[in-house]
Amino acid sequence: MSSSDSDPLLRVVILAGGIGSRFWPVSTPRRPKQFLPLVGGRSLIEATVERALSLVPVQGIRIVAGVHLRRGIQDLLPDLPNDCVLVEPEAKGTAPALAWAAWTLAQEDPGAVMVSLHSDHLVEPASALDEALREAARIAVLEDVLVCVGAEPDRAETGYGYILPGARVEAAGAFDASRAKAFVEKPDRETAERYVAQGYLWNTGIFVWSVRRFLQEIREVAPEIGQHLPLLRTNGPGAFFASCPAGTVDVRVMERSQRVVTLRATFEWDDIGSWEALSRALSPDSDQNVSVGQAHFFEGRRNVAYSESGTLVLFGVEDLITVQTPEVTLVMPRSMAPHLKRLLPQVPPQLRTPESES
Repeated sequence: MSSSDSDPLLRVVILAGGIGSRFWPVSTPRRPKQFLPLVGGRSLIEATVERALSLVPVQGIRIVAGVHLRRGIQDLLPDLPNDCVLVEPEAKGTAPALAWAAWTLAQEDPGAVMVSLHSDHLVEPASALDEALREAARIAVLEDVLVCVGAEPDRAETGYGYILPGARVEAAGAFDASRAKAFVEKPDRETAERYVAQGYLWNTGIFVWSVRRFLQEIREVAPEIGQHLPLLRTNGPGAFFASCPAGTVDVRVMERSQRVVTLRATFEWDDIGSWEALSRALSPDSDQNVSVGQAHFFEGRRNVAYSESGTLVLFGVEDLITVQTPEVTLVMPRSMAPHLKRLLPQVPPQLRTPESES
């Protein structure tokens, strides 16, 4: 369905904050992972905006990001009007960011229904996401709930949140939607394995709600944020963000709310959270090696290679991640990819942030 056929009340908010430190050395403060051509030759944020345009016209999109990312967004998305970018006064996490975005949309249209997407996810096929989000919007209004899209796990992932489906929502029709019995964040390995066995779904971080219900829910279950909402009208977003505690919407709202419904995804979903994720997102060769840029593999298996300058040649090695930029070459076992943040404080500052960005 084209954007011209979209529901005029539907709005899409794309979260584009953060730098994606687990994609160092390619991802940097001014060139975060959502700006990188990691999959398919285009940036993750461009792919996300394209998906949003199947739901709403360009004027119905809002991208939430820090001021240091505004220029990069404008360069990648030159057709996006300037007022579609909501510049965060400071990074406080997704809870204050989405509260501000919902409040802003409510000033434009109190009946708006908001879809919240992350700028660094993979979704296939996009048409199935479109259908699921339209159904989620219908349920959010009809049942007066917060809808989270849940994905069927294919592994015990410790980096994702989990949702336990409960009683089925009859209004879902052909879709599988249930009241959430539990909404929990990032378990340890043993707990994640138990969740998968017990039928939990992954929390994709894709949310749909009416702005009215979401703002009311913040006031009720997250008063540490909700009590500061009046500042948006009287003093502006700077005062609001300065007063709010940091936190994710998952922990401060979704875990506490009794109005959460999970809609089971009918599409393939992945969070491109670390270099290791490229092994799932890219087409491998016969030895399960994947690459972006110029790379050659000889007598090696299950390697991930990314080159921005020159050619990488991997010979006789297995389960390695090799990343090459003009400034830095990183080599590590695939098993260390989720822990890359531990390395960064030990890296000299001039390597963490290239001179061109300082």
